[in-house]
Amino acid sequence: MQTNAQAAEREPKMTDDVEDTVVTFHPQADRSQNLRIIEAMLFASAEPVGIEKFQEFLTADTDIFGLLVDLQTNYENRGVNVVQVAGKWALRTAPDMSAILRKETTEQKKLTKAALETLSIVAYHQPVTRAEIEDIRGVAISKGTLDNLLDIGWVRMRGRRKTPGRPVTYGTTPAFLNHFGLNELTDLPGLHELKAAGLLDGNIPPGFDVPMPRVSDALTADEDPLDGTEQMPLEMHLPEEGTDEAPPMTDKTSF
Repeated sequence: MQTNAQAAEREPKMTDDVEDTVVTFHPQADRSQNLRIIEAMLFASAEPVGIEKFQEFLTADTDIFGLLVDLQTNYENRGVNVVQVAGKWALRTAPDMSAILRKETTEQKKLTKAALETLSIVAYHQPVTRAEIEDIRGVAISKGTLDNLLDIGWVRMRGRRKTPGRPVTYGTTPAFLNHFGLNELTDLPGLHELKAAGLLDGNIPPGFDVPMPRVSDALTADEDPLDGTEQMPLEMHLPEEGTDEAPPMTDKTSF
């Protein structure tokens, strides 16, 4: 029969090394928790979430982009999808579910044809001045057309052109990308996509092409920064009150 002393000798002793042991979880456990954090942030946010926001809640060595791609794959066949808009991430209703769920919609005021044309020119030709927009459209811009696009938040003042008069240049905003479900400007439809959608006439003039939009928001070599004196309306070229457009200036019809 063993004595109490012998039993005590056989019991493991609590050493400093044991007390200082750090228990670590399996890497898969960390990944699952990080996925849950990202998913919760996307669900709780009313606006698309940028990588820098995720970084506030995750460790510096976390592969956030990789986790987002994995989450995007997991949501591919669900009622909501993880999508990238304007360089940020958000949960959106799956495209095939939108028509099913749309029972009541809030009627919004539609943009005029002139506003849609102006918005398209800004999107594809930015940075672009008011005079350049008028030259491309072939008519003077109606009073308030650019103002409305600025108020909506789809168009912004970028800078000033380094030409006499230093006219203001315009470009699109992240809100524009977000509204139309675009990640970046290069996702805008090209010539073939526009023709397939029936948005371009079949009798396209020879040499007609759709320009490739600029990706960078940085000022170009022929732009100066805004000087803080800009206010609407920024330039004249305005038709009389009550008219939608000024008489045609040219017969130019290029896009």
